[in-house]
Amino acid sequence: MTVVTAERITTADQAVRIATELAEVFAAGAAERDLSRRLPHEELDQLSASGLLAITVPAEFGGADLPPSVVAEVVRILAAADPNIAQVPHSHFVYLNLLRLAGSRAQQRDYFGKVLAGARIANAQSERGGATVADISTVLRPDDDTSAGDAESSRADVTGDADSARIEARRFVVEGTKYYCTGSLFADVLAVLTRLDDPQGISGLEPGEYVAFVPALEPGVRIVDDWDALGQRTTGSGTVEFAAVTVGHEQLVSRASAVNAPTGYGAFAQLLHAAIDAGIARGALEAAAEFVRTRSRPWFEAEVAHAADDPLVVQRFGELAVAVAAAESTLIVAGAAVDAAVRPRAVAVAEDAHPGVSVDGGAHASIAVATAKILADRAANEVSAAIFEVGGTRSAAADHRLDHFWRNARTHTLHDPVRWKYQHIGRAVLHNRPPPLHGVI
Repeated sequence: MTVVTAERITTADQAVRIATELAEVFAAGAAERDLSRRLPHEELDQLSASGLLAITVPAEFGGADLPPSVVAEVVRILAAADPNIAQVPHSHFVYLNLLRLAGSRAQQRDYFGKVLAGARIANAQSERGGATVADISTVLRPDDDTSAGDAESSRADVTGDADSARIEARRFVVEGTKYYCTGSLFADVLAVLTRLDDPQGISGLEPGEYVAFVPALEPGVRIVDDWDALGQRTTGSGTVEFAAVTVGHEQLVSRASAVNAPTGYGAFAQLLHAAIDAGIARGALEAAAEFVRTRSRPWFEAEVAHAADDPLVVQRFGELAVAVAAAESTLIVAGAAVDAAVRPRAVAVAEDAHPGVSVDGGAHASIAVATAKILADRAANEVSAAIFEVGGTRSAAADHRLDHFWRNARTHTLHDPVRWKYQHIGRAVLHNRPPPLHGVI
């Protein structure tokens, strides 16, 4: 496990302040790390030591229990500096939320404690072989060594302490290959999405998908540093292979109760993606403004001494600033909606945030986040491309390294298509139809 002395954060103001301080440090080397693909091991250790990765740990387990809106703001601040670093803990927060929603008390005590000590969780979720991204072939099956002779007894109703103890003592095997495993190269624990393969019903588990929390150094786990996308190059999103990896019952969490109910699980995950895109947009806007102020030459027809005084450039910056402000504003609205959905005691968002939409809290949060995701996607791609438009020919010189904003925006916004966000919003407005419960809305 990552060994750090993690600071204890207790308030939202403290979290934002620390994120802002770290962002200033991370921004200084972001372009160079991108160019040379230097993985941010040191920076992520700083992030762990800061205490920011533990801000969602419930108060009863010693954490700050800060709401999703604060996590989104922390992620946005970090993404404006280096979206690679901001994306690494995305799955960390998502799977802590899964533990909060669906983990047992013992699992919560164990994993929340590890995170408070500085541990990092990464995903091992996506696959390539299925017809769609939703098809999971990585299997979780009962270990033959611990399941022999259990088939007949497990078909009976499970009653009594002896049967419960037998189920809890059972071992399982995870086998499969995962791709795009963001943060896996820096992780202490891998959250592996699996499909239960137990046709005889000897495991005592309900059919469905389970997340297996597997130590990254467990025998049979192989993490491959093969991520070669055009952007988000230092997120450690490699391939992870699982060859007969043994796990215990205590390492398994069923996704069903979190995903197949209006818990806000998907909205929380998508909120953080929107925060990354909004952060990229803000970082690109600030970089563009600095370049135009200090390096660009004005177009001769403008008849001004400085590019920043060209009225057409000024106009374009106004347009870009509005796009970024819209993305940031809807992110705030979405964060409040997710807060209300995942914490019923939280103050509900204004009823007029989405007039005409009267769906439940979880669905409302998903619609609000879909709106924020659309505007953040648009702003990130537009502003990062417009750097060259407003900066002029010299802004394309390789030594300025301004291209990493666009490459990061273009890569990260491919995560899930915003065209389907429009569909869900439209159906909610026209038919009061809530979005589906699949964890990506």
